[in-house]
Amino acid sequence: MTGVRTVLAMRTREGCEQRFEAEWLSAAEQIRVLDGCLRQDLVRDAEDPRSYLIISDWADRERLDAFGRSEQRDRLLRVVRELRESAQRHTYQVLHVLRSEPEESR
Repeated sequence: MTGVRTVLAMRTREGCEQRFEAEWLSAAEQIRVLDGCLRQDLVRDAEDPRSYLIISDWADRERLDAFGRSEQRDRLLRVVRELRESAQRHTYQVLHVLRSEPEESR
């Protein structure tokens, strides 16, 4: 089994940034407990406050795809989709993860 990471680039409709963030957080709270979901991040472009990346890690492609086809996904992310102007998704296999050492051990 190989872990997978999805990176979804989204641009919100003008004036929808705060609602987009709140709706994503609400959906992410429910998605994070699903079998196979390992992590989710929402990051905003430092130069363009309407541009975001949603980054999620899943245990394997099968569970990611099962969630992607589910009615639960459609229900949870309906409002998020309505608030976006554009979206582009890529899925990657996670090959290596290197973590920084805690400062006290340096």
